[in-house]
Amino acid sequence: MRNILTTVILTISSLTIFAQDKITEELKTLTANNQYDKIIELYASKSKECSARALYLIGQAYYMKENDEKCIKFMNLSIEKDPNDPAPYYIKASTLNYMKNYEDAIPCFLEAIKLKKDDAEFYSGLGDSYTRLEKNSLAIEAYKKATEIKDCSFRPYSMLGQLYLDLAQNDKALEAYYNAKSKITDKSDSYINILFNIGLLESLQGNYEKAEPNFLEIIKLDSTDYHSYAKLIQIYYHRGEYEKAKPYKEKLYTAHKKGLLKDNLVDMFCIDQFKWNEKLIQVFERYQENSTDIFEKLRFYIKDANGKIEYKIQTEYSPISAEQGGAKYLLCMTKGNTHSTFNIGFNDDFKYDDLKKSVIDILENKVKAAATTTFGTKK
Repeated sequence: MRNILTTVILTISSLTIFAQDKITEELKTLTANNQYDKIIELYASKSKECSARALYLIGQAYYMKENDEKCIKFMNLSIEKDPNDPAPYYIKASTLNYMKNYEDAIPCFLEAIKLKKDDAEFYSGLGDSYTRLEKNSLAIEAYKKATEIKDCSFRPYSMLGQLYLDLAQNDKALEAYYNAKSKITDKSDSYINILFNIGLLESLQGNYEKAEPNFLEIIKLDSTDYHSYAKLIQIYYHRGEYEKAKPYKEKLYTAHKKGLLKDNLVDMFCIDQFKWNEKLIQVFERYQENSTDIFEKLRFYIKDANGKIEYKIQTEYSPISAEQGGAKYLLCMTKGNTHSTFNIGFNDDFKYDDLKKSVIDILENKVKAAATTTFGTKK
């Protein structure tokens, strides 16, 4: 009798396993064909009949349909049946990240890593959780571990670059971005961003020859990347190659007239930056060209060690001087509540080197103001 009962139990067990395998295979086929709605319709209500892998595949369907609560429910069911499979831990953790529940995501990523230590995506997801929680040192550690694994995607390299950039560790950021560039093609949405950061970092280090090709490649891929035009202008001004900068300035002026510019390019763009007495001088050119009133054309911003603007020296359109046949622009300075005007004039065909020299003369007190106004009172 025991033998018969045992045989019956074994037969039922075999039929159950067969049924579970059949469900799993069907789910795999539907998953391969992206039929997530059908998976949910046919199998979500049959969770008690499903194996751990089948439950995972149903949860994955909910994941793809962005139904986070149901996704986590099925990942938990899968984990209950097979706690040694890293996949449901990873999907659960990724879902928790999407839900901005980063604290709860971390132990799930760590469990997935414990079960499978050679998956770069697990470390990358963990790095994302730490990044969102602003635990930068832990995020860097996670991303670095991801990059040590073969066939690591570009994302951990890119995130390392961003974190190092935020921490002003520019050498490490540059290395990370170059590694990221080697991992993706120019068809990727992130490729231009990586090129821009490489160009920016090379420029900051004074490596303009290395920076230039990156910005040129960007505008070849996207002719509307106006920030790259501005960066090229700065490179050419730094090298004194003003003719090379002209076509890119024209592009910005045309885009401005069409209302295509955004953010910090709306009113003006940086053409040069240089150091004077350990202070950074940033030079901006405004698009405004004609007016019956006074307006500023070029601005030299003098910044302190913290990057805060202390004061500015600017070229101002002078209607009176222009009407009398004099210079179109006069060199002026605004410092706190004091405005000073100097007897130094320029027209549209001025040479930038001459203007820059005059500004430095003012900075070094070699030129005295012709007129100074403070709180509306003439002195």
